[in-house]
Amino acid sequence: MPVPAKVEASAAGEPRAARCAERGGSKLNLLLTLLILAAMGISAVKIVPPYVENYQLQDAMNTEAEFALTSYPRKTNDDVRQDIMKQVQDLGIPADPQNLQVEMSGGSVNISLPYSVPIDLYVYQFALQFHPHSDNHTI
Repeated sequence: MPVPAKVEASAAGEPRAARCAERGGSKLNLLLTLLILAAMGISAVKIVPPYVENYQLQDAMNTEAEFALTSYPRKTNDDVRQDIMKQVQDLGIPADPQNLQVEMSGGSVNISLPYSVPIDLYVYQFALQFHPHSDNHTI
């Protein structure tokens, strides 16, 4: 007569044989979690810098618009255009100089520069559209 196999119980009271069937599931969950976190990290490294550069450009445009008419000697459209394009080149923004619009009339200054930044996420490519605009109008 065969002797029945002894089944040990775990601390939770379930047989050890039932736990062995689930073996490796936690490793798969860990692998998937790490894969998702890595994809999020790579995406953040590719997507966040253009937003930071756009913020810096917007700040430079606000400063330029605010002080364009109050500096001595007074700046011309070309002076403002050169200052903004220098900032664009320093930040490495892929903007076309022909898209830069500077309007100085009376006591107001309007500056705008729409541009797009291509993003390559290895499996998906797209372009971020930015439209920084600044003026010296008070609220």
